[in-house]
Amino acid sequence: MGGGCCGEVEAKNVCLIQRSGWFCGVKGAGAERLSKFKLSQKSKKWWYGTEVLLKSKTKPNGKKTPAEEKKHYLEPEYTKVRVVDSDLKELVVLPREIDLNEWLASNTTTFFNLINLQYSTISEFCTGDTCQSMTACNTIYYWYDEKGKKSKCTAPQYVDFVMSLVQKLVTDEDIFPTKYGKEFPNSFESLVKKICRYLFHVLAHIYWAHFKETVALELQGHLNTLYAHFIVFVREFNLVDPKDMCVMDDLSEVLCTPLPPNAQQNHVTER
Repeated sequence: MGGGCCGEVEAKNVCLIQRSGWFCGVKGAGAERLSKFKLSQKSKKWWYGTEVLLKSKTKPNGKKTPAEEKKHYLEPEYTKVRVVDSDLKELVVLPREIDLNEWLASNTTTFFNLINLQYSTISEFCTGDTCQSMTACNTIYYWYDEKGKKSKCTAPQYVDFVMSLVQKLVTDEDIFPTKYGKEFPNSFESLVKKICRYLFHVLAHIYWAHFKETVALELQGHLNTLYAHFIVFVREFNLVDPKDMCVMDDLSEVLCTPLPPNAQQNHVTER
């Protein structure tokens, strides 16, 4: 961005992002951040790990493992609930006038705010007692600190680590520069990939452990649209390894496939 075209370019991106309209039901800091089209982000070197849970198909007591339990979020009555009909692919494609890193920074910041906001709606149900580990399907996520020390933590602890780290990165002017003339660091793309992987973990956990509460709050439409938008974005720029997202492939296939024109779709309306 530079010179007199700065305002024009920024305006075009605001229009492009807002064209989806689906975030109209989001209030507070997330909505404010969206409308202002903030560019900001980055980080140090962090690690994170994933391990598969029990390989046996049944527990010692004969009950099925969580991975075999029914995934209610895949039921048609829920997957058809969205808050927008827009082609999400159009929303994530890099505009001709915009630098790639600026586009990645803007979208990554937006997704961070929206996913943080989405998690906050069910955070009171995500406790050390209800979620003793950070799980999604048959996968458990471990936290690795700067020194590579591995630790198993509760889901709320893990999410807090994620959000604190990402907040620190996206507000670091040396990583996510917002001032004219300041360059993005060479490691910027790799840092964005790490952030996106963390955010995917949070989304996966919400579906796996707190979809019932999300439905009770009538926020499944926002969650579905946010998830689909995020997946389309990370796929467009290869920001998360497909192997890391395979635990949610069934949902991704359903939500990222446009509904037929004559399909019954339930839209979320603001009350």
